[in-house]
Amino acid sequence: MSEKQPQWGLTQPISTTEPTKQELALNEALLAELKRQNNFEAPEETKTRTSVIGHLKKVTQAFVRHVGQHKGLNKNVVDSAGGNVFTFGSYRLGVYGPGSDIDTLIVAPKHVTREDFFEHFPVLLERMSPSGAIEKLTPVPDAHVPIMKLEYTGVDIDLIFARLAVSTIPPDLKLTDNNLLRGLSETDIMSINGTRVTDEILQLIPQTKTFRHALRAIKLWAQRRAVYANVLGFPGGVAWAMMVARICQLYPKACGSIIVLRFFHLMADWPWPRPILLKPIEDLPLNHRIWNPQVYPSDGRHLMPIITPAYPSMCATHNISRSTKKVIMREISRAKDVAVDIFAGKRSWKDLFEKHTFFTHEYKYYLNINAASRTKEAQQIWSGLVQSKVRKLILAIETSEAGIAFVQPFNKGFDRVHRCKTDEEIEMVKQGILDFQASDVETATTDQASDIKQSVAAEVEGDIHMPTAENGNPANETDKNGISTIYTTTFYVGIELEKDRKSLDISMPVNDFKWQCTEWPQYNADLNSIRILHTRNYDLPDDVFEAGETRPSRAKKPKQAKPNETSAAKKRTQREAGLEVREPISSSSHLLYCDRKGMIGRSSGLT
Repeated sequence: MSEKQPQWGLTQPISTTEPTKQELALNEALLAELKRQNNFEAPEETKTRTSVIGHLKKVTQAFVRHVGQHKGLNKNVVDSAGGNVFTFGSYRLGVYGPGSDIDTLIVAPKHVTREDFFEHFPVLLERMSPSGAIEKLTPVPDAHVPIMKLEYTGVDIDLIFARLAVSTIPPDLKLTDNNLLRGLSETDIMSINGTRVTDEILQLIPQTKTFRHALRAIKLWAQRRAVYANVLGFPGGVAWAMMVARICQLYPKACGSIIVLRFFHLMADWPWPRPILLKPIEDLPLNHRIWNPQVYPSDGRHLMPIITPAYPSMCATHNISRSTKKVIMREISRAKDVAVDIFAGKRSWKDLFEKHTFFTHEYKYYLNINAASRTKEAQQIWSGLVQSKVRKLILAIETSEAGIAFVQPFNKGFDRVHRCKTDEEIEMVKQGILDFQASDVETATTDQASDIKQSVAAEVEGDIHMPTAENGNPANETDKNGISTIYTTTFYVGIELEKDRKSLDISMPVNDFKWQCTEWPQYNADLNSIRILHTRNYDLPDDVFEAGETRPSRAKKPKQAKPNETSAAKKRTQREAGLEVREPISSSSHLLYCDRKGMIGRSSGLT
């Protein structure tokens, strides 16, 4: 009688077969390719990270003692208060690479408040660190989950804070203990949730090394194929991690290469909206909302639900729309075919990680969402607010009956800096003209900029303070020669029309999107602006292409006889497409038309 196999997750495993020599060889080839792709950092860099975390623990314990003494607590209470540092995200999961930041949680006992954290922790960190160790420190106390961005000896760290309703934080504290949630505020619950989720994931997988190898591959694939960005409607890091973890549960003895192959096979045929769960959902008497489509109708509308394992369970993919789901499934289907060929010896792992073709091949039409501000700090917040609304634009276009098969937002924005001499030049920049782009500042994508205020504003829809000048008026950056610096961030949306569709009218969802952005309470027309432009693929700017990529070219049409006035094939005018008549703004190499609602397009329209 065969011995019953242990069960990981909700169901019995599909297979408990040991990997073959061929599968192990393919796993070695996968690891070699990941190293060629610079997916692993050098040992000395990892050693630096470990040292930084150790130092933060010492500072945290000193910080907790300092606050206790400052508040006049008993010496025994102060000495036993403790304090600890936990990590989450890619660092905790063990899939970080060169330049990755460390998501870090500072946990303190009940006498330490969040206000204490922002007031005292930076001072103690400075005092206890070598000169020059703190390269940058940016506190964002008014964020939905207050955060502090830190660059310390070359390591990027995101610091958040939580206080527990206990008097002592022992060194061996496990945050997976649900009893620790009692008496916590909603902000503290959200703050410790990241660590609780990643710890649970690691407890629910059969082989940590296999999971990490496979997750590195899936994350790299998702980033290369531009389907990695929670705020824009794609799975984020924790969602991809939970998907990989579920495959590991179903194949508990497989090596990384097999997990990757099975990942694409199972995800391609997954019966969505059946949720992906790593364990049964817990319902505890703590009065926190958990994901439950039977109780909450909005949960039942999630298209690809992937549910976090830690209480209170939430859907990590609630932002996915009908269009982004199509894009994700298209990419998974492509990857499945590539993976099959890899195992058949017809292709290599390098082919799986080929870069996306969003700009070079995928679409004929694009919307450019151009957010601009007159100061860098204002742009950090304004561009984040605009980015947070892009997925709402996608949803509005999907339901507009405009003849669109689907729309795909690119998963990164493009930050540019411009220098203008006149108001007319500033207006041109706002409308997307790049004639005045600063030659000494390279275009950077929003992930390269890694700006904490932009990221926070994007995640919480601009719930963060907009800076002003000392006199209370909007600030601006104009030098003594009258040169104004303008900062822009452009988000690109690819549009695929339905078959045989020749024209398009999306003026209503576009104008509604602009209204949502400009109705933000902190919006100031003297400081911020937003324009929506239509661009053909052959008119995309050079800086969205990488070296070696072939940009689309304008197709040459054969000459045709001039149609008569009653021809049914006659092109629709701008007015007939639902867009307002626009006054021309001329440039040395452009002719654009704009209306007061910010809708800008070339004279040909979307026809």
